[in-house]
Amino acid sequence: MDFALTQGFLDFIDDAEIARLLSQKEDAGKVAAVLAKSLEKQALDLDETAALLVVRNQALREQVYEAARRLKREIYGNRIVLFAPLYIGNHCMNDCRYCGFRRSLTTAVRRTLTDAELEEEVRGLEREGHKRLILVYGESPEYSPEFIARTVRIVYGTKEGHGEIRRVNINAAPLDKEGFATVKQAGIGTYQIFQETYHKGTYRKFHPANTRKGDYMWRLNAMDRAFEAGCDDMGIGALFGLYDWRFEVMGLVSHAIHLQQCYQVGPHTISFPRIQPANGLDLDLRHQVGDEDFKYLVAVLRLAVPYTGLIMTARESAAVRDEVMRFGVSQIDAGTRLEIGAYHEKESVKDMQNLKKEQFRIADNRTLDETIRWLLQQKFIPSFCTSCYRVGRTGEHFMEYAIPGFIGRFCTPNALMTLAEYLKDYASPATKETGNALIRETLAAMDAGNIKQQLVERLEDLARNDTRDRLF
Repeated sequence: MDFALTQGFLDFIDDAEIARLLSQKEDAGKVAAVLAKSLEKQALDLDETAALLVVRNQALREQVYEAARRLKREIYGNRIVLFAPLYIGNHCMNDCRYCGFRRSLTTAVRRTLTDAELEEEVRGLEREGHKRLILVYGESPEYSPEFIARTVRIVYGTKEGHGEIRRVNINAAPLDKEGFATVKQAGIGTYQIFQETYHKGTYRKFHPANTRKGDYMWRLNAMDRAFEAGCDDMGIGALFGLYDWRFEVMGLVSHAIHLQQCYQVGPHTISFPRIQPANGLDLDLRHQVGDEDFKYLVAVLRLAVPYTGLIMTARESAAVRDEVMRFGVSQIDAGTRLEIGAYHEKESVKDMQNLKKEQFRIADNRTLDETIRWLLQQKFIPSFCTSCYRVGRTGEHFMEYAIPGFIGRFCTPNALMTLAEYLKDYASPATKETGNALIRETLAAMDAGNIKQQLVERLEDLARNDTRDRLF
């Protein structure tokens, strides 16, 4: 099929076909064949994904979990990438019924950071040790591509001590091609856009037609415009709880297949947040996803799109995050504050739970240092790596490494280097002790060779001469 966008918008979400595929019966033999294909690091098609999604038998689900654990170990090792969201402004022209920033909600506290406030926010994040940010914007005329590009440049240009932000990702409204090109020129990493729900009837229900976001096709084809404008790192996602979770997984996989077939580049990341309490939220959410199905959908996504990073946010509790990271997730946020200005204004914990100032409520309120120590205790390597983006391993080039599972050759050394920097500059004594022990343990287990030798030399150079940011 020719997926080229030559006649306007292209609808690659076939609701009827997805419903048909999800009506198939559970088949243990088919599941075994699908798992074998995924473990060969091959992406699944829609029929194969549906075969996993219809599984209800717990013993069969355990086979899916075990395959996801194995695949994650083989491709990602024990690394977990860390980032922080930074809300720039919450003015919004949309009226999404589930959102605490929606236009009609007059009780929401509206604010856009000034340039000086943005610099202070970045300094506050750098003092904690962050290196990777995702900037979040409402959909408003004041958040133009030029405005977004300017805020990105401010973030990159703001430094505090040894602190610096090395990768700026974006979560913002879909743009036209010219807008995407403008933002790309500022040096962004991933541009992230969530479809929210891929089910057209549900999309109309939650997104009024008289808003820009009410245009399903404009949003669905946003990544196509971004690729055609020169962006090559994309993040997609769905908000789970608006419609049947199995349909949304099929929508995400459909989107990944479309991008891969059109541009030879699948999504760099996939996100799967569950809907959480928000200011003024009073909805009949009959499709809310329980913990067991949530864990399972992450495992299915891991197997369906092996090369893609999976992001789990602080919407989820520490207990859920701990379990799901073992078989699916490769990126999490830490030390998260959703209130605009909260990273440098240090509001009280009580005020920070004020939903009038948040888009939604988070469940994991641990600091960055607490999160890192928790990861270390679970034998995960916390990573602030931004190497691929900065040396040009993006887009199709990144896929050449990611799809066959070769990306780990670079990721583990870079993760250890960025962890060592954090331990040297920011860690509490307990975190430093635990982290240095894990670094020694990881080095001892590494195969001898040039990369290990270079890594040892660079770690020693960091310790003795303060030489940092050495990229593999």
